Amino acid sequence: MAVRAVLGRWGEDLAVRHLEAAGYEVLSRNWRCREGEIDVVARAGSVICFVEVKTRSGTAFGEPAEAVSWQKAQRLRRLAGRWLAVHRPQHWSGLRFDVVSVVRAPDGPQLTHLEGAF
Repeated sequence: MAVRAVLGRWGEDLAVRHLEAAGYEVLSRNWRCREGEIDVVARAGSVICFVEVKTRSGTAFGEPAEAVSWQKAQRLRRLAGRWLAVHRPQHWSGLRFDVVSVVRAPDGPQLTHLEGAF
């Protein structure tokens, strides 16, 4: 497995643990369809959250969340519609798009959860 993929998987694992510790119910992980992939789908109360996880080994090129471009946000919105059509979750009142940034720092991982990022 490539170093980048290992780092990404590590970041996603941390993000999921963070979400679960915060009371979220993880509904899907790495959900794929023909048009792309959603890193994490979780429920926070009655809100369905589509979560993009960005992991970096440092911040020399900016914070990980800055890598979520307008195009990536648009693609995630389309993917969310596909996920909803397939899964048809019951008892939800809204949806939200979050970004979890993870930086592998020398003193331990730094995680930032941006709720309603876009």
